[in-house]
Amino acid sequence: MKAAVLANGDWDADWGSRELAQVDVLICADGGGNSALQAGRIPEVLIGDLDSVSSENLEKCRRNGVIIQQFPREKDETDLELALEYAVKQLQSQPPGSNSQIIWLYGAIGGRVDHLLGNMALMLHYYKKGFSIHLKDPLHEIYLFQGRDILKGCPGQELSILPITETARVTTKGLYYPLKGEVLKQDSTRGISNVFAEEEAVVEVDEGIVMLVLLS
Repeated sequence: MKAAVLANGDWDADWGSRELAQVDVLICADGGGNSALQAGRIPEVLIGDLDSVSSENLEKCRRNGVIIQQFPREKDETDLELALEYAVKQLQSQPPGSNSQIIWLYGAIGGRVDHLLGNMALMLHYYKKGFSIHLKDPLHEIYLFQGRDILKGCPGQELSILPITETARVTTKGLYYPLKGEVLKQDSTRGISNVFAEEEAVVEVDEGIVMLVLLS
C-alpha cells in the first residue's frame, strides 16, 4: 500500500495528478483537499480544523464518502501532524512489506518558513518511530536516512547530504565528489550540491542521521 499525505503548501496540479495516480490511500490535511480535487483525485481522508478547504470542496468530499475528521482550531497539533498520525496508524494495521514504513508527503514545501521547518521536525519525529517520510515536489525528494542505500539518478543530477545529528560519517560511490568515511558536520555546508557521476550512487551512513535532498 502506498500511503500519502497532502498538505496545504505549493502545488502543481498537473504534476500532482500523475503522482497521486500511484497512491492507494490519500490523506489530506485541511487545504490539501483543495489541491487533491484540483488534481482530479478524491482523497480517502480529510482531516484538520477545516478552515482552509473550500466549502464547495468539503461538500464534494462528503458526497463522495470521504472520511472527514474535524478538530478544533485551537489545538496543540498542526493539521499536517494530525494527518501524519492518521497515516501512521493506517500503515501499522497493514501486514509488513517493503513500503509499509514509507509515507509520501506532498504540498509541504513553500509558503511560511516556520511551517516548512515544523514539517521537517515532523520528519525527524516519525523517523525515530521507524517511519520514513519522503517529502516530494516537482523539484525535490527529501528524506532522512542512515545505513546503506543505492540511489537512482542520472549523470549531472544533484544530491545534497545534510547531517541532522551533530555529525554523520558518510561514504559514497558514484558521486563526482566522493566521501570516504568522512565526517560531515551539522554546522557545515560540506555535503551540499554533490553530483551523480553515474546512473546509480551508493550512500552509506555509518554514524548519525542525514537528510538526503535529491533534485530532479
